[in-house]
Amino acid sequence: MKSLTLRRATLEDLPTLVPLFDAYRQFYGQPPDLATAAHFLQARLERGESVVLLAEVGGQAVGFTQLYGSFSSVRVGRVWILNDLYVSPAARGRGAGAALLEAAADFARQDGALGLSLQTAHDNHTAQALYERLGWVRDTDFYTYTLTF
Repeated sequence: MKSLTLRRATLEDLPTLVPLFDAYRQFYGQPPDLATAAHFLQARLERGESVVLLAEVGGQAVGFTQLYGSFSSVRVGRVWILNDLYVSPAARGRGAGAALLEAAADFARQDGALGLSLQTAHDNHTAQALYERLGWVRDTDFYTYTLTF
């Protein structure tokens, strides 16, 4: 793969980020909707509600990760939720996903966070293997519950 670069995305990156974000949503079963993807990302970036790290190869966006800040009351400190990670199919298996995960960890460390957390689908074995290869540990102590409205 050509030289991979990673950087924090800004509002100016929306035109290249939105198609990746929309593809990510489609991967998780959502219908294509570029307008909704653009609106959502723009709001997160404008309000400073998330940090988006962008992976590029030869100036072309090939992947991203989106982090949301949270806190641990028990450990009394900031944690970052790695909510989204996506690499375009043509760039998979070439290190972009691992580089994004490492960049997210670097960002969280520099921010003074206690750590990162993420969730993935039970059947996303490719992602699970990557996480575990990079030192992420699957939680076996807690269940995740949701209340959907």
